[in-house]
Amino acid sequence: MALKIFGHRSPDTDATASAIVWAWYLSQQGIESTPYVLGTPNTEALFVLKHWGYNVPEILTSVSAEDEVVIVDTNNPEELFDNINETGVVQIIDHHKLVGGIQTAAPIDITIKPLASTASVMYLMMGVDEVSDLPNEIAGLMLSCIISDTLEFRSPTTTEDDKAMAQHLAHKLDIDINEYATKMFEAKSDISVFSDEELIKMDSKKYEASGNKYRVSVLETTAPNIILDRKDSILATMEQVKAREELDDVLLFVIDILKEEATLFVPNNAVKIIAETKFNAIVNGDLVVLPGVVSRKKQIIPVL
Repeated sequence: MALKIFGHRSPDTDATASAIVWAWYLSQQGIESTPYVLGTPNTEALFVLKHWGYNVPEILTSVSAEDEVVIVDTNNPEELFDNINETGVVQIIDHHKLVGGIQTAAPIDITIKPLASTASVMYLMMGVDEVSDLPNEIAGLMLSCIISDTLEFRSPTTTEDDKAMAQHLAHKLDIDINEYATKMFEAKSDISVFSDEELIKMDSKKYEASGNKYRVSVLETTAPNIILDRKDSILATMEQVKAREELDDVLLFVIDILKEEATLFVPNNAVKIIAETKFNAIVNGDLVVLPGVVSRKKQIIPVL
């Protein structure tokens, strides 16, 4: 039975493309592997797959005790199947903090590095020489992951290693990083067909912080007004999601990639207090701008 390789729910470019990259890499070593996604990828990821000639991986809806799996771009069981610990997890490749909660019946291969993307971690695992010989379409997926998760090197998660890897891949592919990144971000900004709830959950993760349960959603875009113009209906939907999922609050940050700032939606007094006490913001309405905030991993979750 083939290994099943997948990332987190609400798949973005890194979760989607890294699964494809690693399935390809293992298959080259004679290990039968199949990439999957745990939902429909976002518009940027769909653009990346089409650009490099890949179909969207099959959506995996369940796993069983008979499955052997590789988890990429997360180690958080909250972002995976409820029965993930019943499966045969054989490997985890990630770049997020160690959350805990995933249990295995035997020792496994775990690689977590303080880099900006899972593809960056895979680059190090392969080595420069092997990366230099990769097929262009695989190298293209890896470059896309790094660009996406670093916001073209604007995110504070970016390391010098990430930059060097991206430049190496871009040179191999004869690609101008800025031109390609612009196309990626334009695709990510095309959200007009999505409902308010789909927008809220598009790039969203559940966290427990200070005894509170949050859904923390981030929308990265070069055209924030497309989202902000829908403010009233989005605010109402946030409260509906909060009630239905029995959360303390839904936090929605609209990241302006070009201005390098976030606009936080403020649907109630509790979120107002979070904005004022955690982000030192002055809130005068149902939106508040947070200058310099672009990273959920480094700038949002830690302060919560």
